[in-house]
Parts: sequence; structure tokens; C-alpha cells
Amino acid sequence: MAYTPRLKEEYKSRVISALKEEFGYTNVMQVPKLEKIVLSRGVGAAVSDKKLIDYAVDELTKITGQKAVSTISKKDVASFKLRKGMPIGAKVTLRGERMYEFLDRLITSALPRVRDFNGIKATGFDGRGNYNLGVLEQIIFPEIDIDKVNKISGMDITFVTTAKTDKEAKSLLAELGLPFKKN
Repeated sequence: MAYTPRLKEEYKSRVISALKEEFGYTNVMQVPKLEKIVLSRGVGAAVSDKKLIDYAVDELTKITGQKAVSTISKKDVASFKLRKGMPIGAKVTLRGERMYEFLDRLITSALPRVRDFNGIKATGFDGRGNYNLGVLEQIIFPEIDIDKVNKISGMDITFVTTAKTDKEAKSLLAELGLPFKKN
């Protein structure tokens, strides 16, 4: 039998029915689901040191278990000494099994390691059912060896859902286990 992640099983068994009950959906296909998770990291200092991009790509690859790619600038910015086509960041897009596996590791092991953690802010929704979360330091992930880190830097995590409203998306992510702050 094939392996399925714990959160994917939980979504099918519990979350769908809970969301159907909460929002009154008549069809299973109306229930919002998580489409993808995108981790991105800007490396502004890469203008002067090209090795920093390799470090960022390597760390995102370790964290997600999927090869990250470097992002390049789209235009020239003279004040930043930036030329079009220069690498300035790294990103990775997770879908399917790896997405649920990463979300499980984020909720159970990475977020509890954040200093003074009392939940994530519920203000990161964009109005179309997607949620953005900023992580201040990459060392909260157990895959990163603190001794080998050359510079502590953060990253952005974007949760893309099929939800139409922010309320539906927040309910979906809360049911999946994201610890939102209580108002």
C-alpha cells in the first residue's frame, strides 16, 4: 500500500466534513483545499557575493526535500547596483505529498521552536483565500545545522488555497493545524 501523509488523511477524513458543516457546502468539490505551498527567500547581499544564492538554494532544498531554484531580477535598479538577470533569491514550490509532509513538519516541529511563540498572526490573508507567513530565522527547522549556517535570515511561506474568501481559508488552515493567535 502506498504511503499517504498524516495531514492528507486528516483532511480527507475530518477537515472536509468540518468545513462542509461550517459553511454549508452541498458538494465535496466546493470544499476549499490547499493547492500549493511556496517558500521564497530574497538574498539582497547576493549582488556582491554570488555564493549566498547557493547557500539559500541549499538551505531551502534541505528544509523542503525538493530542489530549490534561484530567482533572477527582472529589471535594472541602479541604486542597488542590480542588473537585469542577476540572481537575487531562491524559491521552491511544494505540491501534493511533499506539501502535506512539509506542512506537518512546520506545524509539529518548526513553529514550536520559534522564540516567544504564541501563535501566528491572522492578518496575512490577501483577500483571495491565500495566506502569507514570514519566518524570521531559518534555524527553527530541524533540518538546518546551526553550526553550518553562515548568516541567519528569514523566508516567506505562502499557502495557496482554492478558498474564495479569507474566512474560508482561515478555517481550512486552522483545521489543518496552523496555530493562529486568539484575539
